[in-house]
Amino acid sequence: MGFAYLGAMAKGTSLIRASGRTGSLSWRVRFALILLTAVAVATVFVTNRYLTDRFTESTRNRAELRLALYSGNLVSELRRNAIVPQLLARDPALIGALNSADFSQSSQRLISFVDEIGAASLMLLDREGRTVAATNRERLGEQHRSAAYFVEALRSNATVFTAQRMEVGSFNFSYSRRIESQGQSIGVIVVEVDLAKFERAWAGISDAVLVTNSEGEIILATEPRWRGQTVATALEREPADSAIERAIRATADWTALPPDAYFQGEAVMRVEGRIPFRGWNMVSFTTYASVRERVNTVLALEIMGFAILLALAFYALSRKTALRMALFQRESAELRALNQRLQREIAERERVQETLAVAEQTLAQSSKLAALGEMSAAVSHELNQPLAAMKTYLAGAKLLMRRNRSEEALAAFSRIDDLIERMGGITRQLKSYARKGQQAFSPVNMGDALASSLSMMEPQLKSRKVKITKILPDEKVLVMGDRMRIEQVMINLLRNALDATKTVSDPQLEIILASGETATLTIRDNGHGIEDLDALFEPFYTTKQPGDGVGLGLAISSGIVNDLGGRLLARNAEEGGAVFEMQLPILNDQTQAAE
Repeated sequence: MGFAYLGAMAKGTSLIRASGRTGSLSWRVRFALILLTAVAVATVFVTNRYLTDRFTESTRNRAELRLALYSGNLVSELRRNAIVPQLLARDPALIGALNSADFSQSSQRLISFVDEIGAASLMLLDREGRTVAATNRERLGEQHRSAAYFVEALRSNATVFTAQRMEVGSFNFSYSRRIESQGQSIGVIVVEVDLAKFERAWAGISDAVLVTNSEGEIILATEPRWRGQTVATALEREPADSAIERAIRATADWTALPPDAYFQGEAVMRVEGRIPFRGWNMVSFTTYASVRERVNTVLALEIMGFAILLALAFYALSRKTALRMALFQRESAELRALNQRLQREIAERERVQETLAVAEQTLAQSSKLAALGEMSAAVSHELNQPLAAMKTYLAGAKLLMRRNRSEEALAAFSRIDDLIERMGGITRQLKSYARKGQQAFSPVNMGDALASSLSMMEPQLKSRKVKITKILPDEKVLVMGDRMRIEQVMINLLRNALDATKTVSDPQLEIILASGETATLTIRDNGHGIEDLDALFEPFYTTKQPGDGVGLGLAISSGIVNDLGGRLLARNAEEGGAVFEMQLPILNDQTQAAE
């Protein structure tokens, strides 16, 4: 009890009174000491009652806040893993592996994902429920035909969450989703969620924490023996070895305990909260022992303070004023020295802040100059092709006018007008780079865009006598995007392929447009190939001679394709030359509904 310290105060009072009878203390001094003792007793009594109530409420608030934090962390982990099966179910590599039954690279691909995702493990199951790829290679070949996460995933069109009881008294939590190809289920992707890490974290901070599902069954707990039971059964059947566990058994109605029961180390606080996930609930048990320790600490400090006051009183009576003045002067000197040191530190920090402000202004100006230079280079690069085509058409129109072939000359002028409009579109597009995401997309026919791009490149293709092989589908290939930007990417790819065949005696281009899960445009040349694939899409990287290019075409094209939700790929062909693939999301009925 907090009043144990009052015995020492009483003994001190007795000594004071004895000293008054035998010494030379006046009645005023004795009265002052008795009054100080009475004030100390009253202060300790009031403080004990006030701090007990206050620290009890503080402990309850911290327990509720801690429970809310635990619940939020748990829901955040579940929601973060819930989106993973939906993404992996659309992975082209996994879909291709299930269709071709070639899983040699599938496990390695899942391993590359697991650290980035933060999941416990990943498994890829074929349509028969057999594990064909997994981050834990020891699980390859396991059968999961009857597992709930496999059966329910095949029956559902959405991601399925499963909590499966294990033999060792724990639960396995997982998200699963079926993988489809051409409207048929070809497998299931399973993402196991590691919720055991929260149990380990809770055990290091709280006294006891457990989580129950919608049926009241304990699925997570800092005490392993509680898992798989109801809360009432767990607290009744399992024996307790520590004081906190013995107290948990009495928390069915802890408010009915006597007011000081928690000061005897027997009662704990039970706080319950709802987890916004499938009807889960969380319960935490917090001991009241810390309340008594904190109250006793404050009471001890108070009693020590009064004891110091008594000691100072006797010291004041036995020492001279000169000694106290010397002490005060020494402390004053130390404070003055500390004040001077703080002033020097404040001045130094003000100088550092001024230097930092100047550096920030310089950095901002450098960033503006770099952006201006990059934009100038991009404008020069993108307008170079239309200007070259206009020069060719103007020369042709001039020759036709001399030969009185006005209709053909008017056709050339019409093409020049189209080029001028395209140059205006390029400048508008470059202006809009700073506000990506505000452009309105519309359905684009890839075949028409390819025909327009080939028409733009017609003068260069004819002058070089390039043999072009085109393989186009009979039906339209539609994508959602900006036709101007798509044609810009096609022209850049055609121009690079044309430049790559400068040293070839028989230049050839092969253009393939295909539609499937994506709209894919493939352009292959018979040039010298690509030397550095890693740096190919970096700005200002080029293998051309000075004056032929600045290395921005592929970098700009890659950015355009990424903005449209696609990918721009490059590789070297086995028989020589380079191959570029532009993949864009296909526009079908489902995509149109989503748009």
